[in-house]
Amino acid sequence: MTLNRGRVRWQCRRALLELDLVFARFLERHFDHLNDGQLADLDDLLIVEDHDLWAMINGSQPVGNDRWKEMVELLRER
Repeated sequence: MTLNRGRVRWQCRRALLELDLVFARFLERHFDHLNDGQLADLDDLLIVEDHDLWAMINGSQPVGNDRWKEMVELLRER
């Protein structure tokens, strides 16, 4: 099954301002270069609630799934 990139991009819009800023930078730098596996990992990561996702990105909580670690690292890039 091929994921819809437009739908995944739309799901990157978050209610938490900090996440919205992080995802805006991520979308600009990395989104168009993701392969299908990375896109699937991102789609899976996006089900995480905003506060838990922010905690993983800022390092105050461990990344809950090994498959998400690459995406979290990309999201952490400044």
